[in-house]
Amino acid sequence: MKAIYKEDPKADIRFWGGELMQDCGGTLAKHYRDLSFMGFIEVIFNLKTILNNIKFCKKDILEFQPDALVFIDYPGFNMRIAKWAKNLKIKTHYYISPQIWAWKENRINAIRRDVDKMYVILPFEKDFYEKKHNFPVHFVGHPLIDAIQNKKTTSLEHFLEENKLDKKPIIAVLPGSRKQEISKMLSIMLSVADYFPEYQFVIAGAPSQEFSFYEPFLNNKNIRFVANQTYNLLSHSHAALVTSGTATLETALFKVPEVVCYKGSWASYQIAKRVVNLDYISLVNLIMNAPIVTELIQEKCNTNNIKIELEKLLESKNRAVILENYSLLETQLGGIGASEKTAKLIVGETIKSKA
Repeated sequence: MKAIYKEDPKADIRFWGGELMQDCGGTLAKHYRDLSFMGFIEVIFNLKTILNNIKFCKKDILEFQPDALVFIDYPGFNMRIAKWAKNLKIKTHYYISPQIWAWKENRINAIRRDVDKMYVILPFEKDFYEKKHNFPVHFVGHPLIDAIQNKKTTSLEHFLEENKLDKKPIIAVLPGSRKQEISKMLSIMLSVADYFPEYQFVIAGAPSQEFSFYEPFLNNKNIRFVANQTYNLLSHSHAALVTSGTATLETALFKVPEVVCYKGSWASYQIAKRVVNLDYISLVNLIMNAPIVTELIQEKCNTNNIKIELEKLLESKNRAVILENYSLLETQLGGIGASEKTAKLIVGETIKSKA
């Protein structure tokens, strides 16, 4: 949003999102915590809420009368709104493509029909769209590079003192941001803490969750907690345990060796195995098309395996290889300015369409 304001300071922006977007200005109509459900079965159980949110969003758009809609990720919801908006002749821009290269590739037909402009952030997505499906897209680079470069981090001494941490090396624990995934992942990730008494395990609390939600997990003197300081935590960590998702890439860009851990519900995992067409689940490995970081998925995500893989990360020879691969990864992500490039293109297209 900052980038859009920079391109057009007079822009009137209304959005559905979270704290980061709210801090940039505009009007928050709905927080993402009310929208996010992970897994096939979980979506079915929350179908009424999802349908009510879609209804509310359409009403909100009609009242606001935008010149353009900018969709960010979240395809299950956004593609429904895009189809509806396109029928109303509202310009549709999609920033951060639906992962149709992973599953539901037939969504390309809906994208052709309902999305005016697509802006992709992963290098392989441009070839996927243009060479495989003859659909032109803009590769703008990855916004995480800007977010990390622009984030001010505190000194190690200040970070330890502010959060009442001791001086032992830190192993960061990033269990995700949704209650569903945190509940599923955090206990198993922390189950190895007693095997590494010379380290402190520090949980990265998500801004969308209250401290009381994490409190039951803080039952070990070797386990600590920091709230809404993930980048500070990563900048001072020696290694990390991370759930799959964007956090795997953030951890790599901070040059922190990591083990990727993921467990879904049995039913959702069985469905996913049959419909997802990927060799890896972490963005790091997907971008590099190689097993740069270890992925422990479903039954492999257990105390013994996490312990073994974490021990490997702490060995200097293994760390050197991972860090070298992290540097190669960063060069593929397109450099700085992803959001500004996207904003410039969106504002330019919007002005052109109104002329």
